[in-house]
Amino acid sequence: MSYVQEVFETVKRRNPGELEFHQAVAEVLESLEPVIDKHPEYREFRLLDRIVEPERQIIFRVPWEDDLGNIHVNRGFRVQFNSAIGPYKGGLRFHPSVNLGIIKFLGFEQIFKNSLTGLPIGGGKGGSDFDPKGKSDREIMRFCQSFMSELAQHIGPDVDVPAGDIGVGGREIGFLYGQYKRLKNATEAGVLTGKGIPFGGSLARTEATGYGTVYFLNEMLTDKGLELKGKTVVISGSGNVSLYACKKCQEYGAKVVAMSDSNGYIYDKNGIDLNLMIRLKEIERKRIKEYKNYHPEAEYSENCRAIWSVKCDLALPCATQNELNEQEAAVLIENGVIAVAEGANMPSTAEAAKLFQAHKVMFGPAKAANAGGVATSALEMSQNSMRYSWTFAEVDQKLHQIMANIYTMSKNAAQEFGLEGNLIAGANIAGFQKVAAAMMALGIY
Repeated sequence: MSYVQEVFETVKRRNPGELEFHQAVAEVLESLEPVIDKHPEYREFRLLDRIVEPERQIIFRVPWEDDLGNIHVNRGFRVQFNSAIGPYKGGLRFHPSVNLGIIKFLGFEQIFKNSLTGLPIGGGKGGSDFDPKGKSDREIMRFCQSFMSELAQHIGPDVDVPAGDIGVGGREIGFLYGQYKRLKNATEAGVLTGKGIPFGGSLARTEATGYGTVYFLNEMLTDKGLELKGKTVVISGSGNVSLYACKKCQEYGAKVVAMSDSNGYIYDKNGIDLNLMIRLKEIERKRIKEYKNYHPEAEYSENCRAIWSVKCDLALPCATQNELNEQEAAVLIENGVIAVAEGANMPSTAEAAKLFQAHKVMFGPAKAANAGGVATSALEMSQNSMRYSWTFAEVDQKLHQIMANIYTMSKNAAQEFGLEGNLIAGANIAGFQKVAAAMMALGIY
C-alpha cells in the first residue's frame, strides 16, 4: 500500500460516515502522488498524516429563544484545521445540513484555497445546524449572540478569523461582531470579515466570490483564445456568489439564462433581469419563482437540479456541495458546454469532475475558482490592521490579479508534474506546496 493510500484509509477509519470529508481528502491525496514521489521527506516526517488531521475541533451547544418564548438548542462547530501559514480563516455556515463532517470537508478545502491566494491565512471553517430561513431578525440576532458567546473564546484577529458562508450574510456578521465587541470590550475589527462598510468592512467584499469565479473563468477561456462575450451561461443558486457571478458575466457581454434556489429554477431566454433578482433575493428574501410574476414569458421549474438540462456554453455551479452529478454532467456535455467554473465549495461530484476532464471541458475547481471571497476577506483584514480602507476599484484590481495568479499557479503546477490541463491537480499541488514548506520549516507540531 502506498503512503497516500495508507493515509486515506486512516482518514476513513478515524472519521466514519463523514462522506464529504472523505471525498475532499481523496481528491487532494490523489493529486499529490507525484509530489510525494519527488519529496520522500514528506513521507519520512508523516506530513500527510498531519495535514489531514485538524489542529483543533470545537463543538458547542447554542441555546436561544424564539419570539414566542420557546427555547431551542442547536449545535455549533469550529474546526481549526491548519495554521502553518497564518491564522485560521474560513466562513461560518448556518444550515440544517451542517454537521462535523461537512465542516471538516470545508475546512480541509480552505487550507489549499487560502494558500493559493498568496496571502498569509490558514484554513478553518465553522457553523451550525441552525436554519435562518423563516426566522425574524430578532430571532436571528438572539441565535447569533448565543453562538458568539461560545465562539469568542476561540477566535481573534491573529488566531482565527471567521467570515460568512451559506446562511450567514451581512446581517448575521453584524450581530456576531456586535456580540464579540460586547464580550471583549474592544474594537478588534479584524476578527470577522464580511462586515458592513461603516464598521470595518471592505468595499468589493460582497461581490468578491462571484466576481472572482468569473475572473478565473475568463482566464481559462482567454488561455484558449476564447472570450466570455456572446456566450450563454447557466448559474445555479441565487445567493451572493451567484448574483455577482451573474453581474460580472453580463459585464463581459455573456447572457445568463438560468438561475435557481433550493425550490426550483428560472429560465429566461432573454437573459436574467439581474436588478430584479437582487431585489427578490437580497432585499425581499423571496423565492425565485416570484421572478415569473414580473417576467411572465420566463419558465419556472420546481426541480432545481434540472437547471443542468438547460443548453449553455458555460456552467457555474454556485449553490452547494455535490449539486452536479455525473448524469447531469453528461447532459451538459451533450448540450455543448465548453467550460465549468465552480463558485460553490465542491459543487461537482468526483465522477462529474472526471467526466468533464475526460471530454476536454475546461474545468475550474472550487478551491481555485471561488478563492476570490477569502482573498478579499484577507484584504479586509489588511485594511483593518492598517486602520485604512481602499476604494472599490483598488480592491477589485487586487482581486483580479489574485485570480489571474491562481490560474497561472494551478496551470504551471499541473505542467510541472506532467498533468497539463488538469487544473484540479494543479490547484491541489500549488496550494499544498506552500503549506508543506511551512510545516516542514516549523517542525513537528
